[in-house]
Amino acid sequence: MTVVSRVDPGTAVLALRRSPLASRAAELAARSADGPRGVALAEEPFHTQVNLRVHPGSPAVARVEHALEVALPHRTPNRVAGDERTAVLWLGPDEWLIHAPDGHADRIVEALRRALADSLGSAVDVSANRTTLRLSGPMAREVLEKVCSLDLHPRAFGPGQCAQTLLGRTQAVLWQVGAEPAYRLLVRCSFADYLADLLLDAMAEYTGR
Repeated sequence: MTVVSRVDPGTAVLALRRSPLASRAAELAARSADGPRGVALAEEPFHTQVNLRVHPGSPAVARVEHALEVALPHRTPNRVAGDERTAVLWLGPDEWLIHAPDGHADRIVEALRRALADSLGSAVDVSANRTTLRLSGPMAREVLEKVCSLDLHPRAFGPGQCAQTLLGRTQAVLWQVGAEPAYRLLVRCSFADYLADLLLDAMAEYTGR
């Protein structure tokens, strides 16, 4: 599914939305650092997130892929299809997460439900479930290695890969979006402050802040 531009919410209710880390945006920026040993942390709020469940052998898969205009990454685990703007993340053998710009959830859910038709499966808007953090910079991998038990060496985990894992004591979806390296961390909104504090503490060795 081609996402051409950000949709204007157009309602007073959406205009009043407040992301989990909105009050900490300036703090996150101030405690980030540039340079050859730099690392930065920021929130990317209000992304569309749609959970898709369908058996990979179902005839509905072809219709789903046509609706999304991208092939579901189901032959190799922990892969991401699409690009950083609109992507499909592998969560399990029959589960994916569509991650797209704000305001597209209704359209994506409707298209997926039409594609599923009478086949066993589901498409659910989970945009309010998680917020997205971005950790980037030359030392981003080293920071993550302090709080995550996954092997993050480039030979094991690189751009276009994702995993459900623990960061400290909270579950999150880890997605490497760039070789810089740069990562997106999808965490439940109620744990966003905890994860931000955890990462800022891990970053202090490199930022001095």
